[in-house]
Amino acid sequence: MEISSESKIRVEFYDVDSMDVVYHANYVKYLEVARCDLLDKIGYGYKQMRAANYVFPITTLNVKYVRSLTFGQTATVKASLLEWENRIRIKYEIRSQDGALVTKAETTQMAVKMPKGETCFVCPKELTDKVEAILAKGTF
Repeated sequence: MEISSESKIRVEFYDVDSMDVVYHANYVKYLEVARCDLLDKIGYGYKQMRAANYVFPITTLNVKYVRSLTFGQTATVKASLLEWENRIRIKYEIRSQDGALVTKAETTQMAVKMPKGETCFVCPKELTDKVEAILAKGTF
């Protein structure tokens, strides 16, 4: 079973460059929208992370640009959880309104225990328990 979420985005004027296409760095913002939706759907979003004194900085980001989005288009960003035990690893696909693949990406995040900023090499039990419960149910 795949744990994934789909988010709709709209390309706003402030997202595009002088050629009317989305500036490359703004795709990262679209990934963040999808990542937040996925983590919230799992029940371990950034509010729950902070309440448990964890932060999850991005440690790697890989992006493959296939096509461009332009001003006024809508798109779907699919975020799929790949790893959750030792780190959070998520893959993404951004598809235009006609279903064409626009961008593929992947992020990795590591747990850091606050306030001391200690890097953790396993994810918090609260997160792993939530993911395991979803997998055991077989529906998401």
